[in-house]
Amino acid sequence: MIINLIVHFCLLILMPPLLLGIINKVKALFAGRRGPPLLQAYFDIGKLLRKGMVISRSTTWVFMAGPVVTLAAVFCAGTLIPLGRFAAPISFTGDLVLFAYLFGLARFFTTSAALDTGSAFEGMGAAREVTFAVLSEPALFLVFFVFVRLSGSLSLGEMLHLAPAGYVSGAVAPLVLVAIGLFIIMLAETCRIPVDDPNTHLELTMIHEVMVLDHSGPLLGIALYAAAMKLFVLSSLLLHVLQPFKSGLAWLDWLIFAGGMMVIAGTIGVVESVMARLRMNHVPHLLVAAIILCGAAFVLLVR
Repeated sequence: MIINLIVHFCLLILMPPLLLGIINKVKALFAGRRGPPLLQAYFDIGKLLRKGMVISRSTTWVFMAGPVVTLAAVFCAGTLIPLGRFAAPISFTGDLVLFAYLFGLARFFTTSAALDTGSAFEGMGAAREVTFAVLSEPALFLVFFVFVRLSGSLSLGEMLHLAPAGYVSGAVAPLVLVAIGLFIIMLAETCRIPVDDPNTHLELTMIHEVMVLDHSGPLLGIALYAAAMKLFVLSSLLLHVLQPFKSGLAWLDWLIFAGGMMVIAGTIGVVESVMARLRMNHVPHLLVAAIILCGAAFVLLVR
């Protein structure tokens, strides 16, 4: 239905900054503070879009294109994945490969824009970003292999909507392992604690934030918005594992989806409040654990 497509695009465009607000509110609650307003991320992005830009003379068009292409790639990925129990705007056999590599395209332009500045500092962050991606991408494909095994389909929409069959057929253990592994992937891909701290300014611990240090004004606002949208898209993927059932009422299913996304954001806030950021040399261990968990889930289904 056309109304479901409209709701899909509205949530994809408008809801991502709200997740950041929920995370910050939960973290402030754990710290005994009032914290920023729930809609602070909207205000920050809007302010940045109205400001001017300072562009280094050593940069090229790659620096300008980085945030824009990143946002476009993440937005296209958001059109491939169904939100809740509804059909995705774009769906075809093999779209899971395009979904994964749209994130790869976004990462390529983000790191290329960082390297385009000629800064060794930003180059360090770009190197860390692609190094960790080498470990997170195999884990993501193992997640897809589990869904393909359960559904027998290579289309994201059919794969994710048939996830409840896993609970009926006794594949609860593999889906639990996939949920844990996918949660780790989401934290790594969106640079959240314990992989990275988006609020840090310590030179030796920054990953994603260091790559956008030279961006300002609208370019920085677009980069922050793209990061929030990436969190939204990956959270919606995780929600298919955690809440795979539908009520049969469209308005109720949309409310359940929105509520589930808020719960995931709150859970991220709890995780960031109760544990510290891992040492850099321990991050690969966490990502390898995600690969093992997702691989074990697939092995349990093919045994």
